[in-house]
Amino acid sequence: MPFDITQSMFGILIGIIQFLTIIVLTPLLTGIIRKIKAITQKRTGSSIFQTYFDLLKLIKKDEVISEESSWIFRFSPWIIFSSTLLVAFFVPIFSVYSPFGMGADIILVIGLFGLSRFFLMLAGLDVSSAFGGIGVSREMMISSLTEPALFLVLFTIAVTFGSTNIVTIVSHATESSIMLSASLLFSLFGFFIIVMAETGKLPFDNPATHLELTMVHEAMILEFSGKSLALIELSQSIKQILLLSLLINIFIPWGLSTTFSISAIIVGLLVFLLKMMSLGMMIAYIESKVAKWRLFRIPDLVFLSLASGLMGIVFLYI
Repeated sequence: MPFDITQSMFGILIGIIQFLTIIVLTPLLTGIIRKIKAITQKRTGSSIFQTYFDLLKLIKKDEVISEESSWIFRFSPWIIFSSTLLVAFFVPIFSVYSPFGMGADIILVIGLFGLSRFFLMLAGLDVSSAFGGIGVSREMMISSLTEPALFLVLFTIAVTFGSTNIVTIVSHATESSIMLSASLLFSLFGFFIIVMAETGKLPFDNPATHLELTMVHEAMILEFSGKSLALIELSQSIKQILLLSLLINIFIPWGLSTTFSISAIIVGLLVFLLKMMSLGMMIAYIESKVAKWRLFRIPDLVFLSLASGLMGIVFLYI
């Protein structure tokens, strides 16, 4: 019994450390991606810590709320932030242990992300803004294309590891010898495209644009300001690091801590940081080399992820 209590306490401690790691590193990852994009485009770029300064600046500012808005617009940032933050308790970061491992179902995680997107779209429509409506319609189109591909990829993962629980999947992945199987390689490619779409990366969206007619995500948050805008920006950054963590820990699980020893935890954290920074650099390089696609070309790219998911299922049974 004392061993079980000690193990439980260590599990809770690791969960808290993983949660704090996400919160602390989220703005830093965004800053690093922006910095690398600037360097590859022969620009100086802002500091990698600029995202922290931007969030603090927004928190200090007053909010300007449209008279046409309702409670949906006012409460949506908090619902979006809360649902995204809740996912952070479920996703393993540098250790396979999680105090909420029993409820860490991958379908629940996707549902919480869907809830945050739903309220973001409602808020974009609530203020009766033309640009908000355009952004919502485009977001709905992209999400309706990516979700079938996402569920195909998740089906392949669930069948491969025999569970939809994230902690169980990651635990089996660290012990498995099938990580280089054709089905998982196709799933990895499809999941990477989905992550690029879900986080608003090029060629799906260009968050840095100032042309409202080409915006997708940014068009939905044009009416937000102050603390509400800070919450939405932080939520989007948290979603980015969580999706990338899922990609890393499911498909590239090497280095994850599987014990409660201090050395294993430190090594797991360092390996996670190395993998995350490498993936961030790759995303930044891709973004710097491609342009935003026209809206009606996006289905062609999403079809690749859908086809990859189908091929993953086919090779799963061959």
